[in-house]
Amino acid sequence: MKYFSGFFFLVFLSLVTHAQFNVVFKLGKYPMQHPKDTIFIAGNFSDWNPRNINFHLHAGNDNTNELNVQLVAGNYEFKSTRGSWKKVESDISGKDIDNHEFSISSDTTILINITAWKDDFAAVPKKHTASKQVHVMDTAFFIPQLERSRRIWIYLPEGYTKTKKRYPVLYMHDGQNVFDAATSAYGEWGVDECLDSMIRTGKQACIVVGIDNGPERFNEYNPWEFQNFGKGEADKYLAFLTETLKPFIDKKYRTLPDRNNTIIAGSSVGGLVSYYAMLTQPLVFGKAGIFSPAFWTAPPIRSLTDSLAVNVSSKFFFYMGEKEGDAFVKDMHEVLEVLGEKSSAMIYSVTDPLGRHNEKSWRKWFPEFYTWMMANGYNTVIKPD
Repeated sequence: MKYFSGFFFLVFLSLVTHAQFNVVFKLGKYPMQHPKDTIFIAGNFSDWNPRNINFHLHAGNDNTNELNVQLVAGNYEFKSTRGSWKKVESDISGKDIDNHEFSISSDTTILINITAWKDDFAAVPKKHTASKQVHVMDTAFFIPQLERSRRIWIYLPEGYTKTKKRYPVLYMHDGQNVFDAATSAYGEWGVDECLDSMIRTGKQACIVVGIDNGPERFNEYNPWEFQNFGKGEADKYLAFLTETLKPFIDKKYRTLPDRNNTIIAGSSVGGLVSYYAMLTQPLVFGKAGIFSPAFWTAPPIRSLTDSLAVNVSSKFFFYMGEKEGDAFVKDMHEVLEVLGEKSSAMIYSVTDPLGRHNEKSWRKWFPEFYTWMMANGYNTVIKPD
């Protein structure tokens, strides 16, 4: 096994206390336009679920305007919603705000002051930012394994139509957020602009396929049933990628279809399903970008790694931001350590002290990921005894 380290890579995490403290979220000032609506706390302690019934409170004069939870020591982030990300808190002009941050080392009270709600302002049309290399391949590509349809995007490198060259293919989840600010909810990755620039400087070109998410995102990207989200459908989703979409792409476009040139990447639960694909489909996917993986939504992932890592000889790029929370950094590194010990994979792991769980951070580290994936050579190292 080869193990590579980035500038921010942590080989070992410091011990994290598991002591739990009482945290009281108390509603302070808030807009009065929606007095009957329930207010939810969506954060890295509640799976970023904007409607988690275990993390809600009500406006009023009784104790329903307080929420008591138990949290271990660490750093946390959250926002308030009224049940969906379309009804999230905003600044006084309706613009998005940064996550609220707090640290826990003892019993704590967090006062929640809400300035405004985003849905009380007229939506401002977003400007399309996708480059001319990006096209919508299909607005409703059928997924027979799930009996659903989904929009599929494709990025063809500059000069694709003028040559007979074949290209590696990168499959990315949450396609709305990959290329175009107009379709993204909280900013885009800017993959097209990044690749346009890198290819012009001599980097290996690549085809990128973006698969939109849908209402069942948490189900499709998780192999197992998880509280509040329901049954996992990742096996069916990956069957769609490997049995339906990839054969279609390989037939329609000039690709390099072998595993060494088939890459998968995503963030949060998209990072989870990308990692799961590497474990369960090692003959299809040979490289992966695992950004802020939501391993906390999939407790069996560590034991699965322990069982299947022996079959893995691939390239991995892991990213996590320290601002996402100590527990999530720890989750990723525990899985990463098992993978490193049991497999002959090549692993590049980054823990960015300033990194967060958002598109801005993933966009920041995408060039590093892409450079690592396209580096000459491939893992031929035999796993040591």
